[in-house]
Amino acid sequence: MFNENMRDDVKEILLSEEQIREIVEGLGKQISEEYKGKNLVLVSVLKGSVVFMADLMRAIDIPCSIDFMVVSSYGSGTESSGIVKIIKDLDMDLRGVDLLIVEDILDTGRTLASLIKILKMRNPNSVKICTFLDKPERRLADISADYVGACVPDEFVIGYGLDYDERYRNLPYVGILKPEVYSK
Repeated sequence: MFNENMRDDVKEILLSEEQIREIVEGLGKQISEEYKGKNLVLVSVLKGSVVFMADLMRAIDIPCSIDFMVVSSYGSGTESSGIVKIIKDLDMDLRGVDLLIVEDILDTGRTLASLIKILKMRNPNSVKICTFLDKPERRLADISADYVGACVPDEFVIGYGLDYDERYRNLPYVGILKPEVYSK
């Protein structure tokens, strides 16, 4: 059962609001410099990355467009199969654009690796990945992000868009969920 106060379910805070702000500002500055003069399109894979995407696009000070996708990678249990089913596709043509996929967390990488193959077939100039959080020790696919906000331990993290059972996304920080919450 979830506690009435979401904060009671947090074992430890990994990234404070201030740390998150600094990370996002740093990524925005780096992306702005590297994409100057290019046709930048930020793509958020919903739902988890929406909070990060909103902050990141405001930290980028060059012209850019945004779009959203909803994908499902189905399999047994809680592990992604890496087989991607597109639930909501992009609205724009990717020919000639510089695509930056904005992710909340890069974990096994299976879904993202499959998604990149699909998107590259649409002939963008480039495809890169910006992830807020990275769990490299969980990686099963041969993929890495071009921009990484922070590496996190192999723990169940919530907040700042990340959820457990659609809860905790609205926490303003990133924390570790107490194991007793998700092991019931």
